[in-house]
Amino acid sequence: MPSSSLTAAARSQYLLDLLAQLPDPRKRRGRRHSLAGLLAVGIAAVTAGSRSFAAIGQWAADAGADVLAGLGAVRGPAEESTFRRAFALISADVLDQVIGAWLHTRATQADGRLVIAVDGKAVRGARNREEKAPHLVAALAHGIGAVLGQVAVDAKSNEIPAVRKLLKAFTDLAGAVITVGALHTQSDTAQAITGRHAGYVMTVKANMPTLYKQLKKLPWTAIPATSAVSTGHGRRARRTIKAVLVPASGQHAVMACARPGRA
Repeated sequence: MPSSSLTAAARSQYLLDLLAQLPDPRKRRGRRHSLAGLLAVGIAAVTAGSRSFAAIGQWAADAGADVLAGLGAVRGPAEESTFRRAFALISADVLDQVIGAWLHTRATQADGRLVIAVDGKAVRGARNREEKAPHLVAALAHGIGAVLGQVAVDAKSNEIPAVRKLLKAFTDLAGAVITVGALHTQSDTAQAITGRHAGYVMTVKANMPTLYKQLKKLPWTAIPATSAVSTGHGRRARRTIKAVLVPASGQHAVMACARPGRA
């Protein structure tokens, strides 16, 4: 078997090991397919583009015995109704944590550090006439672009406490770097990150007027800049960054900008 196939097999096996830890809420009588196998096939089908239980059932029927066996479905493809019942009985939060834990092991590192971007988003296509679309705060791993975890923002609250709740869900953040937008440039959030032995990159804007003025007074014109050019998505961009140690704080201040142009 090629090395790439061995790697894929190891990854799917580890995912199956995690899924096997979930308690099976189904009645014992009439079980034909393992819960871990059903969930793994469903995850693979959605990753391949399936957007309904009917599509998941069709993907499973077309996948072939070897693919299904690699995903733990040793008894062949299940029916659409079987997938529907299994996913309906499983806690969405618990399943999200399991998938996030698996993706955490797949995340790439930059100079030995895991870099995680935390941001809020509305769930597209989930809005109806009676209710607004659910709003989530998600942790996205740089490099693989995968969501490692997410929590819902309470309807009567905002993203700020949701970010701290999300950070608590990670068992190990030591050495990681968390990037957040200006909304989350808060002392409590910074302390929550450093309390987990992680670092942070925060955007400072006018919503933090005192800190903004202090950083603006730093001698940016005398600080050397480092630039890099990248291309992608039909454009060419030059990104420039400056870094300086803030006096009396021991923290670094960074000024960065991007100048996009035509490829």
